[in-house]
Amino acid sequence: MLINKEKRIKYLGFNDFWFVVVGVLILSFVTDYLFSNSSFTRLPFVEAFINWSVSLFFSTCDWFIMRAIMILLRKKYPNFEDDVKRIVLFFIAIVSTVILVDFAGGKFLAYIFGENFNHSTRFKILLPIILISTMTMAIYEAIYYYVRLKKSIREEEQAKQVIVQAQLDTLRNQAQPHFLFNTLNTLRDIIDQNSKEEAKQFVDKLSDVYRFILESGNANLTLLRDELKFAKAYIHIQSERFGDNLRLNWNIPETSLDAMIAPMSLQLLLENAIKHNVISKAKPLVINVQVKDNCLIVENKIQAKSTQIPSTKVGLKNIEKRYALISSKSMKIKNDGNRFIVSLPLLKSSDQK
Repeated sequence: MLINKEKRIKYLGFNDFWFVVVGVLILSFVTDYLFSNSSFTRLPFVEAFINWSVSLFFSTCDWFIMRAIMILLRKKYPNFEDDVKRIVLFFIAIVSTVILVDFAGGKFLAYIFGENFNHSTRFKILLPIILISTMTMAIYEAIYYYVRLKKSIREEEQAKQVIVQAQLDTLRNQAQPHFLFNTLNTLRDIIDQNSKEEAKQFVDKLSDVYRFILESGNANLTLLRDELKFAKAYIHIQSERFGDNLRLNWNIPETSLDAMIAPMSLQLLLENAIKHNVISKAKPLVINVQVKDNCLIVENKIQAKSTQIPSTKVGLKNIEKRYALISSKSMKIKNDGNRFIVSLPLLKSSDQK
């Protein structure tokens, strides 16, 4: 009978204790009205109570037998694709239960009270009982279907989140080796062109940058203020190589520092600009970083190199994919042949999908 509350909720979709109590009482009064023409309105109280008690006994037997069959069918046919088969079998079980309980109960009462029952007449009266029982059990089914559907949707969403998180982890882990690859190339150039002491200083600064990467952990979003610290540390490293030929104009208001962006996205944009443009005394590279219309905008004049170095094709696509997975807001890229502009939407925690 599923006395345990947790099992009731598991197989019924809700705790049906009061639903059973109220439902059985209502069904007993309906049964009494149909079979005895409302005993309490035409018979003495004691006799009416006895008649109603008989109806209560029949109603209780009907309810708990049908409920037990319903639970048995749900255990045997738990899947959505089995619903039609299970409901058809359950309807047949409801009809059979009402008829058999009435027949067995009638025989029992005839034996106790010595009365003969006209079963053909009683069968006509049983039709409303079957209808009411079916409607009552339909409430069980409706609640059960809703609970299962809600659970199915929740599990599907959780599965999607797991997949999205795995994709984000892949992209985030992809960005870090990309950064390491480029900084090692820079370190090689410094070793070739400068003293060992300057190379040592570069390695120290590089370790500070990687400390930031490790501290940022597996977060999908980071505060703009933290990303700026990381980006400025990266630019400081690049300044060891390019000196005054690499110039950054930072225009970030204090009010925007608590906004959020994808980790390493700003650094990747700066790296992309440095990698694909000429940086020399004759053609210094000026990169403007500003906040406008709730977006972080990175802009530079296009100074394409005559010989393009091989690209790992990670930077922009990496950021674009991460934003697509994290939020409905996407990055925008504009290239008019003269200037290259990338806009990263500034997000809130609530903007995450």
